[in-house]
Amino acid sequence: MPMNNARESIRMAMDTIRTNKLRSGLTVLGIVIGVTTVIAISSIISGLNNNVSSLVSSFGTNLFWVWRMPLVQTSRPSPAVLNRPKLTPEEASQIAQMPGVVAVDAGLRYDPRFEAGSFSIQYGKKKVSQTILQGDMASMAQTENLHFESGGMFTQEEANRHSNVVILGHDTAAQLFEPWQNPIGKEVAVDGQVFTVIGVFKKVKSVFGGSGKNPEDNRAVFPLGTFLKLHPEEDDYFIEVKYASPQAKQLVYDEIESVLRRDRKLRADQADNFVISSPDSITRLWNEITGGLAIFMLAISSLGLMVGGIGVMNIMLVSVTERTREIGVRKALGATRKNILLQFSLEATTLCAVGGLVGILVGGVITLALRILLPATMSVMWSVTGFAVSCGIGLVFGIYPAWKAATLDPIEALRYE
Repeated sequence: MPMNNARESIRMAMDTIRTNKLRSGLTVLGIVIGVTTVIAISSIISGLNNNVSSLVSSFGTNLFWVWRMPLVQTSRPSPAVLNRPKLTPEEASQIAQMPGVVAVDAGLRYDPRFEAGSFSIQYGKKKVSQTILQGDMASMAQTENLHFESGGMFTQEEANRHSNVVILGHDTAAQLFEPWQNPIGKEVAVDGQVFTVIGVFKKVKSVFGGSGKNPEDNRAVFPLGTFLKLHPEEDDYFIEVKYASPQAKQLVYDEIESVLRRDRKLRADQADNFVISSPDSITRLWNEITGGLAIFMLAISSLGLMVGGIGVMNIMLVSVTERTREIGVRKALGATRKNILLQFSLEATTLCAVGGLVGILVGGVITLALRILLPATMSVMWSVTGFAVSCGIGLVFGIYPAWKAATLDPIEALRYE
């Protein structure tokens, strides 16, 4: 009975794969490695992207940051950058008068990671070190999306009076107080001075997730004048600007730039000696970083898939040689070139498809394991892409052995031993 239909070709292809399980598994090992690499790296990128998006959205919208130096440094700052004039509260006041500006906060930070020395916060016998100290205006409540676990922001009156009040970060409060204690109203000591706790921030989500602590959770925020009582030497201000609407964004940006350039007496041919950035800047910077990771991922996975494809072609050529007589018998019974071509093409494609599915499964397991350290999220798009590419590899690298099998002379094939 002539075996000239697609169903018979598919059945024979599957029978061959099942009969040679070990050889089939070794053949698609490169495909498995390539797809697993795609899934693992794309899961890390996807998880980090989600965390960055969450972080950026937590800053709020319609926000500008003004800094003396770039927010992210890829190399050691030049002397010209280090000698830039510092931002001042007077410049913040000028910006606050601009049309389209809703609120302005001028703040200072003392970060023990970058400063000489470290001040501790103490409550009773408990002490927390390496705490970031920060001074802000009461308008911080308007410029930032603040999330409190308990208590709230200091008032304008408390800021004007330089009151000894403090808002603690989540980890700072957790280490100073017992879970059953309410920190609000308690007095903590910082550098010999006593401050009343009026608020505790919610935990800040870390970009890299895992069990690592976010330094921003170990901080203490004071009214600006109060902070200066602790660190009168600090004068390197940052400025946060909240503007009215997205439509006002470019206008406010141009006005800030114009005011600062005029205040610093910069000529038209001189570059800005300050940086104006926004949450969008973080997103763009992150996209550049993940773009490089994506290229790396494609390079590594392409190498694995290419090796896998060559392995599939090699084993299929061997299979054609081993089954020359079988091909001759099929042709003698009425199988056409199209039937033979379909059988061997399906065999190669199915091999790679199985390799792709195994790669997705292994990649999923690796993703679950990575969640212990990193915020990995398995991407459906990359899973589908990995599977589709593995099938494509099987088709591309299996077409030549299939064509070679289809063009065998049936008489010579039957005489082959």
